[in-house]
Amino acid sequence: MTARGVLAIDYGDRKCGFAAADPLGIALTPLGALRHEGSDAALFAHVERLLAERDVATLVVGLPLHADGSRGTRAEVVQGFAERLRARFPDLGVELWNEHLSTKEAEARLREHGRRGRAIRAERDSWAALVLLEDWLRSR
Repeated sequence: MTARGVLAIDYGDRKCGFAAADPLGIALTPLGALRHEGSDAALFAHVERLLAERDVATLVVGLPLHADGSRGTRAEVVQGFAERLRARFPDLGVELWNEHLSTKEAEARLREHGRRGRAIRAERDSWAALVLLEDWLRSR
């Protein structure tokens, strides 16, 4: 069986960030963000385009847990999104992963790379997905 890549999704009600890892988990790439304004159709069409461009076995979705690890309202919304992903892409694994502080980490990394203000806001969702993906890969 050959290794396959991973696509990470930092889910938001109106905007999602994406990042991908190659099958070996070596090359990790932020893939930008999609403003979907709550449209599953637009979001799933975008995911389909991303999947068509790479060999992916697993979708990792950021689960927004509280600092104590408990779930709140946002986590339930994300859980629902993950269930819709499983139904739409039944051949892929869909895993939820704690994304606590991934956006703060993404913003810090972007500042380290010289980004400021609007540039950070434009890239933080995909970089949050990248942080999420790195954390998930490290855990394996």
